[in-house]
Amino acid sequence: QVQLVESGGGLVQPGGSLRLSCAASGFAFSRTVMSWVRQAPGKGVEWLSRIDNEAGFTGYSDAVRGRFTASRDNAKNTMYLQMNNLRPEDSAVYYCRVGNKQGQGTQVTVSS
Repeated sequence: QVQLVESGGGLVQPGGSLRLSCAASGFAFSRTVMSWVRQAPGKGVEWLSRIDNEAGFTGYSDAVRGRFTASRDNAKNTMYLQMNNLRPEDSAVYYCRVGNKQGQGTQVTVSS
């Protein structure tokens, strides 16, 4: 079955950086479009980025374009999200998603 495990979250100061990872199994990762989404407390799910199976990007949301970079290593069945210049409003639980499946998420908190 599809399994997605996110990691790499934590507490960071405004302007700092984090790199999230998503380890995938149970499906043909290299042939599958993947996404990153996040959910802040009291808010809905926000789509952030989509990466196609040839490592070309479909795009980013306006909120993260220019600051976040998605990538994937098909040999490791792993997707990444490099997050730079983090802001307090980036605080949320971050999830990787394939279809309607997502992992347990990883918490990112941006605070001084």
